[in-house]
Amino acid sequence: MRDARHPLVELTLARVREFSRDPGAIFWTFGFPVLLAVALGLAFRSSPTPELRVALSCAVNCEHVAEALGSSPELTLLQLSPADSRAALRRAKVDLIVEVSDPRGISYRFDPTRPEGNSARMAAELAIDPNPMPRYRKSELREVQPGSRYIDFLVPGLLGVNLLSSSVWGISFSLVEARRRKLLKQLSATPMRKRDYLASIMLSRLLFLGFEVTAILGFGALVFAVPIRGSLVSVCVFCLLGAFAFTGLALWVASRVRSIEAASGWSNVVILPMWLLSGVFFSYERFPEWLWPWLRWLPLTALNVALRGVINEGRSLTTLGSEALVLVLWSVFTFAIALRTFRWQ
Repeated sequence: MRDARHPLVELTLARVREFSRDPGAIFWTFGFPVLLAVALGLAFRSSPTPELRVALSCAVNCEHVAEALGSSPELTLLQLSPADSRAALRRAKVDLIVEVSDPRGISYRFDPTRPEGNSARMAAELAIDPNPMPRYRKSELREVQPGSRYIDFLVPGLLGVNLLSSSVWGISFSLVEARRRKLLKQLSATPMRKRDYLASIMLSRLLFLGFEVTAILGFGALVFAVPIRGSLVSVCVFCLLGAFAFTGLALWVASRVRSIEAASGWSNVVILPMWLLSGVFFSYERFPEWLWPWLRWLPLTALNVALRGVINEGRSLTTLGSEALVLVLWSVFTFAIALRTFRWQ
């Protein structure tokens, strides 16, 4: 009979075996960080193409300026109308607007709170007039007024991700806890139908939705003077559609899960990719262009685009029909799947 190993060794080996036999633990320890690194690597990848985006707006002939900007290896040149240029700057789709108002007058319009804006302005200035003796009268129109800052871009994204997080984490955890405590088993003995129970959960989100929206938009307006250019009714409609879509996701996640640990893992699988891919903190257009059509089908992407369209640009519901359709389809699809897969115990 061989000698028994030290208890510390045995306990350590037992923990190693326990970990190695749990696929979920292996995924969250090794797999998910790799996927996270891949997603961020795609968003902030090194590219041979210029990263700084410049819009050129000309009131007079400015072919020489366009040629100078287009030849710069640091800049991507877009020729837009003045209105489209301002809108693109508000949406952080361009970093700088170069305005040529007369043959010898150039203005640079950018957001000084974004490093990309300052870098683009310096690169454009060097490309247009590299000589020590300037040939152009230059002025800077720093876009610091409310509606064109990074915080104005950020607040709608924070509202969208808060609706996603509160819906998925709150509802999935409460459902799993009710299943674990056998409360759902007791409810299954009543004449109540599954669809009525699940629909009541979706409708109950309306009780808290107003507080969430008011808290975030109110804080943004009071502290950072974030304006709401569009209709408050449109904001409420899209928040309602987003809440229904995210509640459907939560019901789908929790339809069969029996433990809090599993619910936490599946909730993170749903939430964290959309945090990265759906344009919460930066535009989803940072990802490769072939991914954009797929990213637009994510419910959080649709909600963020719609909220920014209403809040930052004053767009109406009729101009955001595709985003509304995406949210409606997610609401119907996820509720139908949850209804089919839901188990009382």
